[in-house]
Amino acid sequence: MTPVQIILLCLWAAVLQVDVMTVALLPSNTIITGIFAGIVMGNPTLGLIVGATLQSYALGLNYFGGASIPNYQVAAIIVVALCGGSLDNVASTIALVGIPVAALTVQLDVLGRIINSYWQHKVDALVPTGDLSRIMKVYLCGIFTWSLTRLAPVLICLLIGPSLVDTLNAIMPVWLSNGLKIASNIFPVIGFTILLKYMPLKGNYQYLIIGFVLSAYFGASTIAVATIGLAIALFVYNLENNNTQISADSEGGNYDE
Repeated sequence: MTPVQIILLCLWAAVLQVDVMTVALLPSNTIITGIFAGIVMGNPTLGLIVGATLQSYALGLNYFGGASIPNYQVAAIIVVALCGGSLDNVASTIALVGIPVAALTVQLDVLGRIINSYWQHKVDALVPTGDLSRIMKVYLCGIFTWSLTRLAPVLICLLIGPSLVDTLNAIMPVWLSNGLKIASNIFPVIGFTILLKYMPLKGNYQYLIIGFVLSAYFGASTIAVATIGLAIALFVYNLENNNTQISADSEGGNYDE
């Protein structure tokens, strides 16, 4: 990895967290982050595969209240970078590095919140003084804290480079590496399960059954199932929209009033 690549990926990780916590102007999901990392590393396809895989882990997860969740954007940046532009070791890199790093970001998020509570109290104490210059300096310290919690693991892993995966493979017990690989296969199931809990399935189970049958018995790909689901959704939407218009016309039309 070149210094320019390391700087770009570290800056993206740092700025992304601040953007999520403030103005939310950047596309911050894991897929976009993976594609960006892939472009930086010269392989957008690799970035898309890694981003989409880790995005499936994150389905249904969000910052509810003061909750801390795994940061799969950081994991995506690291995995794409450590794969070295190759698609051959994506699964093993996700299992050996991506999942542990995502778990570590939960603790880093808690640490960032604790430190930022200190900066917040400092700002509260400075507000009555009206010293805007000092207030802004302390405020920037809070931004730096958030950025550092995401930048630090990316920087460390990128400085070590792809050899990190080989080193972990060499020193990690077989039972642990197998456990991480099993976990990487279970996480998408958990993500989809959480997502289904949010969705209005009552009265819509028929579509879930159709998707399951297409995938399990006909071997349809995820894109094929999603495309069929989109077609059904558009059909149902247009049907209900037409029924609403017919009902309004039969009553004399709401717009005439």
